[in-house]
Amino acid sequence: MTWEEMTSIAAEEGFAAAVVTDTKDIPFDPSFRPLCAENLCGKYGANYSCPPDCGTPDEMRARIQAHRHALVLQTIWEIADYSDSKAIKAAKKEHNAATLRLLGRLRRADVPGFPVGASGCALCETCAIVEKKPCRYPDLYYSCMSAYCIFVRRLAEQCGMEYDCGPGLLAFFGMYVFD
Repeated sequence: MTWEEMTSIAAEEGFAAAVVTDTKDIPFDPSFRPLCAENLCGKYGANYSCPPDCGTPDEMRARIQAHRHALVLQTIWEIADYSDSKAIKAAKKEHNAATLRLLGRLRRADVPGFPVGASGCALCETCAIVEKKPCRYPDLYYSCMSAYCIFVRRLAEQCGMEYDCGPGLLAFFGMYVFD
């Protein structure tokens, strides 16, 4: 499958932008990891896809850089009030649903890879880690850009994507990592 075909499929799934980049060019910044420890999302230590259980910043970087390419994905949402956590959560949920639909289509087209979400994995209402059981969906679960310590603003700029889209608009980013 060509990169043009991949970006076309991403557009069909609702992404505002999709750009293929080399994983060696993805900007990482391990100083972001303490932000996860603040646990504002409530998933720190309670989700396999989130710190500390997902891996160290170096392990997360190595996981991505073990592959050659990433399809960087962006959705843009109209959000009237940036403090409206319900609207933001709904937008993130749809962003990640689009990422999983894309994942299915790319895998069926024999483009193996893994997703990186706009937030920690939410495939299960309660992550199996809480019950000390193995992940229920090890081939689908996804960590977020923050867990990987990706400097999203710089990545967006490198890909020619707007990070700050203007008043009333909010962008979310993710990736599909592949070879």
